[in-house]
Amino acid sequence: MDASEPLQARSPGPQGDTEVRQYLTFRLGGLEYALDYRNVQELRPLQALERFAADGQIISSVAVSRGIIMPIVDMRIAFGPRPPAHDPRTDVIILKLSSCVMGMVTDGVTDLVMLAGRDIRPIPNLAAEVAPNVDYLLGLAETGQRRLIVVDIDKLMAIRRVTRDRLGAAA
Repeated sequence: MDASEPLQARSPGPQGDTEVRQYLTFRLGGLEYALDYRNVQELRPLQALERFAADGQIISSVAVSRGIIMPIVDMRIAFGPRPPAHDPRTDVIILKLSSCVMGMVTDGVTDLVMLAGRDIRPIPNLAAEVAPNVDYLLGLAETGQRRLIVVDIDKLMAIRRVTRDRLGAAA
């Protein structure tokens, strides 16, 4: 699947709650997530990437895709304390972010779904003191029998500076 062939579907009326967008869904640690498909450049099996450096845990490697050198972030490590096991379903989502292009390793891509803004509900019981640290969580959406955690991939993949206040609170 190549994001250079976008599928457009919009409902009539003003933008916002009625605007329908495509979301790419993927599995990570037993949960299913969704991200705006406009941020997807391409999908690649992990084995198909030309990796020329492999060092570190979360930034698992540096690879070349379409002539662009990019970091590959292993979200399986970032979202859980389990060692990654590569299998044929291990996918890399090549992302076009506002600041760079990077790859994101997931347990597997599921499919594309159409969601309107009104389909994404706030996450219940999210404590006020935690909310600023998880601003990348846009909400929950349900499609059929599936519950999706909708993320703002630009915010999720942004490098955040840790202030001394946060550092002290984490200790």
